Amino acid sequence: MRYAIYFTPPAGDPLTKVAANWLGRNAFSGETVKPPAIRSFEAEEVARLTVEPRRYGFHATLKAPFRLAENLTERDLLSALMHFASSTSAVTIPRLQVAALGHFFALVPEEPVLELDQLANDVVVAFDRFRAPASDAERAKRRPETLSISQLRNLDQWGYPYVFDDFRFHMTLTGRVEEKDRLRVARMLDAFFEPVLSEPVEIANLALFVEAEPGAPFEVHSLHPLAHSSLTGARGRKSA
Repeated sequence: MRYAIYFTPPAGDPLTKVAANWLGRNAFSGETVKPPAIRSFEAEEVARLTVEPRRYGFHATLKAPFRLAENLTERDLLSALMHFASSTSAVTIPRLQVAALGHFFALVPEEPVLELDQLANDVVVAFDRFRAPASDAERAKRRPETLSISQLRNLDQWGYPYVFDDFRFHMTLTGRVEEKDRLRVARMLDAFFEPVLSEPVEIANLALFVEAEPGAPFEVHSLHPLAHSSLTGARGRKSA
């Protein structure tokens, strides 16, 4: 069993529904979703583009997947998560946009949100005591030979390369996209997600995801509302 602390909008949020339609799986129910019909894109091509992010579900990583430390239980983790969330303020992203991050596409904030970066930093530190040390095999999967000095330091200290100065909030939409296809994919994703990107997105909860066994799809275990919500129901994004 592995756990991860992510952000994802509530199950009924329009962005969640559109993202599940794109990825082909609903992380709340675990159900497969029929691939969308997109002009000039065959269903098989969409399935290939989404095979990697489909397993993880629609999310933004705050604390990357980890096994529980031997002396701690799921109940301990849930208690800490509820306490942390109830004493932490929600954060608003004014607008998300589709962007290429290296070889893949994701939804990212149009402009930096310092409060969001701080929230991610706080989650990494607060929940690191729950993380069992990475095995040699788990560390190798991060391809340490490709990492920068700071990313390698993060991997060894925090179990994940992309934290603190190396963190960038993103909600992954595709796996690797070949360079020759990137403009076509970018235009398609812009059009597909445009209807649900016009409003602010409130980071109003922390989501606990679980991977029941190695290689299994990640599913939402529970949502934990943050305190001091700043939006009041825009597009249903205020977490219940």
